[in-house]
Amino acid sequence: MGNDRSTASVDEIRFHNGVLCAGMRVVPEEVPIALSYGGSTHAVMMGTPADLHDFAIGFSLTEGIITSAAEVEDIDVIDEGRGIDVQIRLADLKEDALRARRRHMAGPVGCGLCGIESIDQAIRPVPDVSGVRTAVTAGHIVEAIAALNGAQPLHGETHAVHGAGFFLPGRGLLAVREDVGRHNALDKLCGSVLRGAHRGGEGIVAVTSRISVEMVQKTAILGSGILVAISAPTALAIRTADAAGMTLVALTRGEDFEIFSHPERIAGAVSR
Repeated sequence: MGNDRSTASVDEIRFHNGVLCAGMRVVPEEVPIALSYGGSTHAVMMGTPADLHDFAIGFSLTEGIITSAAEVEDIDVIDEGRGIDVQIRLADLKEDALRARRRHMAGPVGCGLCGIESIDQAIRPVPDVSGVRTAVTAGHIVEAIAALNGAQPLHGETHAVHGAGFFLPGRGLLAVREDVGRHNALDKLCGSVLRGAHRGGEGIVAVTSRISVEMVQKTAILGSGILVAISAPTALAIRTADAAGMTLVALTRGEDFEIFSHPERIAGAVSR
């Protein structure tokens, strides 16, 4: 297991060309990560134990607990063996926001809305990003995904994690974060962008996963007007992106991709 506990080497029996043989494989770790505010646990998510300061900032942002990294005074990561407790101290503890999104159950790795108390919380309002003026070309879309694919060391080692990247046209990929949970990867990316003093509206958010509504919500909260993915979107994700004024691009494979909402930000994106 690595020093950051992100991976483990395990024994396996491989069946190849009709033959069984013993081998080893590197797999990603998955541990309970508790996010605590003021000494009280707000959420427990199953995730990859890496980039936890980014995770704390990004999760706090997308949960509506903070609006900027400056509102976090301190983060203390405590390894408790079977799991990790991320203690977050806020400059101004927003009790109403915490109470509104308080969770008391572990969130499975594939779920970004576990533990909420109502349908209204699931279909929460999404920030309007229609005013984001970032303009890109088809080449930028292709470049963003190609760069993301080549900048995932944990996935390259394990073939079992999701990636999220922040791409600026003309500057390339500024940040990449990985996790066994796609929502966690995006939260970590949001935290990295905030800690790096970048503005979400400056660039493209690129992800390796499918696009569900939570991915649109988190991208809009970050302030980005363009979300690009390798896999397909859900119908609700498309409706939500359209209503928020977000350019949603998916099924990006090689030089090809599909645009599902607000194509006007992509130069040359006209119907024939």
